[in-house]
Amino acid sequence: MRLAYLNLQMLMIMTTSWHAKIADWSKLKEREEIKAIRHEVYIVEQSVPVELEWDDYDSTCLHILVSGMAAENIATARMYIEKGAAHIGRMAVLKPYRQQGIGSLMLVTLLEQAAINNVKEIMLNAQTAAVGFYQRYGFETFGNEFQDAGIPHYKMQLHVK
Repeated sequence: MRLAYLNLQMLMIMTTSWHAKIADWSKLKEREEIKAIRHEVYIVEQSVPVELEWDDYDSTCLHILVSGMAAENIATARMYIEKGAAHIGRMAVLKPYRQQGIGSLMLVTLLEQAAINNVKEIMLNAQTAAVGFYQRYGFETFGNEFQDAGIPHYKMQLHVK
């Protein structure tokens, strides 16, 4: 991961009207906003069973919330760090706001947080349709395609130098 590249990416993304912040899962309002976005994207749109969407990692993850100019929250993602490795997941952008750089904003924000925490390996499970997005940031697939909640995925990793 080249920090200069990430900083340039962040500068380009920040010229938009979106703002990413680290959210606090322990605060009811922020937790409910995260849950509402993930409910809409995963449970309603993608038919992920409710029992598969929520897990014990949420309370210990670093969460990102993205808001627009009207202060409405429109996207979220999370990352947990365990034994020097990070796992990014639950990247969700509400449908009307897709293809506007919001996923990039969240990913760059999480990659910067990983760098701050001296993480050397970052992993994620990408929906097959999103593999190209993550490859633009240096992630590589490994293993075979697999099903998660009935949706095809690939495991991906990024080794930080």
